Amino acid sequence: MKRRFLIILLLIPLLVHAQQDSIPYRKPDAGKAVWLGAIVPGAGQIYNGSYWKLPIVYGAFMGCGYAIGWTNNRYTGYKTAYLDLYNDRKAGTVSEDPSKSYIAVIPEGYNLERVGGAARWESTLKNQQSIYRRYRDYSILATVLVYALSMIDAYVDAQLFDYDISPNLSLNIEPQIYYDIQQQQKSAELKLAIQF
Repeated sequence: MKRRFLIILLLIPLLVHAQQDSIPYRKPDAGKAVWLGAIVPGAGQIYNGSYWKLPIVYGAFMGCGYAIGWTNNRYTGYKTAYLDLYNDRKAGTVSEDPSKSYIAVIPEGYNLERVGGAARWESTLKNQQSIYRRYRDYSILATVLVYALSMIDAYVDAQLFDYDISPNLSLNIEPQIYYDIQQQQKSAELKLAIQF
């Protein structure tokens, strides 16, 4: 009986060690996380095991894509209207035909005369074209920033994967006597040491 007990006692550490080895510890490689995130946005977060960040990453990309599409449609609409009105004014064929692109973008209830005439409407269309081109460019810039931030997040998340965030922060306050050799003076100080 004692012998069986001794054998079981000796085998327990081996069984526990084998159990621990069956679950491998994998620390993500930060470089690989960045490259995966560069190839497919969000892949770095998947590689790091941060699945909860995927809706944020893809939501940001979808929002930026929607903004680019919407502002580009407005930009191309105003650009087409401006060019059509410019060409019709140059040819002297400006009309109130609703099929004309520059008439289609006039607010409801207004006509060319009510918006200040063809020359003023042409200037307004040119301004609107510039505004929406700038908004489209800002949307493209925002998409690039979201792309870069997703790669930076994947890198930082991989680097801080095994960072200890235990609540064992401590503050030690110790009195200390300081002796200045040159001045030949003693002084009392408080030494603060934060350990984390």
